[in-house]
Amino acid sequence: MCSLQSQHFLNSPLLIFPKFNDNPKFHLNRTRNFGQRIGALSSVEEFLPNATRRKKDSLWRGGFSLGVDLGLSRTGLALSKGFCVRPLTVLKLRGEKLELRLLEIAQREETDEFIIGLPKSWDGSETPQSNKVRSVAGRLAVRAAERGWRVYLLDEHRTSAEALDRMINMGLSKSARQTKTDAYAAVILLERYFSMSGQGTEIVLPKSVDLQEKLRKGALDNDFFPDKPEG
Repeated sequence: MCSLQSQHFLNSPLLIFPKFNDNPKFHLNRTRNFGQRIGALSSVEEFLPNATRRKKDSLWRGGFSLGVDLGLSRTGLALSKGFCVRPLTVLKLRGEKLELRLLEIAQREETDEFIIGLPKSWDGSETPQSNKVRSVAGRLAVRAAERGWRVYLLDEHRTSAEALDRMINMGLSKSARQTKTDAYAAVILLERYFSMSGQGTEIVLPKSVDLQEKLRKGALDNDFFPDKPEG
């Protein structure tokens, strides 16, 4: 049975689908169990993450992905254009200012999806910080859907530790590591996302039928698909 990830969202304008599994039948069955509640959705296949699209179609050439490592006071960003992932910046913003800034950066970098790290414990259970991240992801998802962009959640366990190890191996100074850890954690998150071809992600969907339709149109934007040969 398909269920929302958190009781907190039952009365919110959002739907959060289960983790993506590379099995279309699995998703179709779970989607049907929602019945009339999400009648606007025919299949989670309509909202596949970019990494999964690339795996399914080697000729597919778009779009770009923004990795987001949300912290209590700082948010690290990483950018992927194709399979090349690089640290982008660290934001010291919160609330609406952070959400609007994320949208501005996504517009500038021509990204069409956000991959947001979801904090989890070593045993896979969620933490108090998980609820805060889900709240931010939910608000961002509504704003992003207005532009046809998707928001996904992905387990970020140990991304900060791996980021620190990488920066040490790169020879970055202690002061540099302190200012760049969040951005490199977002890099690790995006690399994990692509290495798993998008499996393990959760899409955050607005309940609004109109916003869901905008997401469909965004996913089918011809600018992100190669021209098919004639004949």
